[in-house]
Amino acid sequence: MASTVTEVETVRGPVATADLGTTLMHEHVFVLSPDSQANWSDEWDEEAKVAEAIDKLSQLARVGVRTIVDPTVDGLGRDVRRVARVNEAVPDLHIIAATGVYTYADVPGFFSERGPGALPDLPEPMVELFVRDIRDGIQGTDIKAAFFKCAIDHHGLTPGVERVMRAVARAHTETGAPIMVHNRPAGNTMADVQRVLGEEGVDPRRVQLAHVGDSTDVDLLAGYADQGFLLGMDRFGIDPILGFEDRVATVVELCRQGWAHRMVLAHDASCYIDWIQPDLMPFLPNWNFLHIHTDVVPALLERGVTQDQVDQMLVTNPREWFERV
Repeated sequence: MASTVTEVETVRGPVATADLGTTLMHEHVFVLSPDSQANWSDEWDEEAKVAEAIDKLSQLARVGVRTIVDPTVDGLGRDVRRVARVNEAVPDLHIIAATGVYTYADVPGFFSERGPGALPDLPEPMVELFVRDIRDGIQGTDIKAAFFKCAIDHHGLTPGVERVMRAVARAHTETGAPIMVHNRPAGNTMADVQRVLGEEGVDPRRVQLAHVGDSTDVDLLAGYADQGFLLGMDRFGIDPILGFEDRVATVVELCRQGWAHRMVLAHDASCYIDWIQPDLMPFLPNWNFLHIHTDVVPALLERGVTQDQVDQMLVTNPREWFERV
């Protein structure tokens, strides 16, 4: 007889899903480019950046956030040992780690001549590696991933993007762990996600469409919610892509239409990201871990979203996404 999995792996080990509490569903501890850092940059100071991360995540825990979901994978500088070191100093916060590959175009060079990259009839090595991260642990540690992450952006469904997406889908079939997909809603990349994952037999209810909150097309988003996908309204604070009022208004309207049970909230922020020149960060004043609690939730409540709907998006939906039969 099937039973529901009610524990989720975190950086500090398994946690009951009922204890995840208020959860931000798309935040990074670090986003790094290790090769470029080693060759060109003197910005990275390990001790200083770890201390800064501890301070930022401690502030987040103090406002009542209990869990962050960190989709940092290959292509984003994943280092779970460093994240574990930060997490050890922030005992009131759970961090959930991911496995997968982040690319907009080609597979990483490591995979280009392995598996079907070398000969089409060879097995896909990414599937076994992703499953290993879920079942055994990441990077030789006992820290296990709890979900998969892949991406599709302005390049569209390139052969490399499709290869990673199908590998993620097949690893999901083996493990049952859910899937998060980075999207570019301006190009409706979600249609490719729907088709490819559907061909692999993935239930849309196990898939989070990240970054669709960059769109104000409520009808488009409601259509994906109606199919069962979880909508990532997860870039609050990245105002140059879409401003605060538009992001809030989209969530308000989707809640009014009854889709609060299909949305999660986050910032896609990080304690440190080397993709952005440091002196540009002041131009993103709202892009921080506290913006949702300080500004977004009050604005939602003022505009008619109920506290129950807020709790649905921040507590219930994340918990249920990690629970599986």
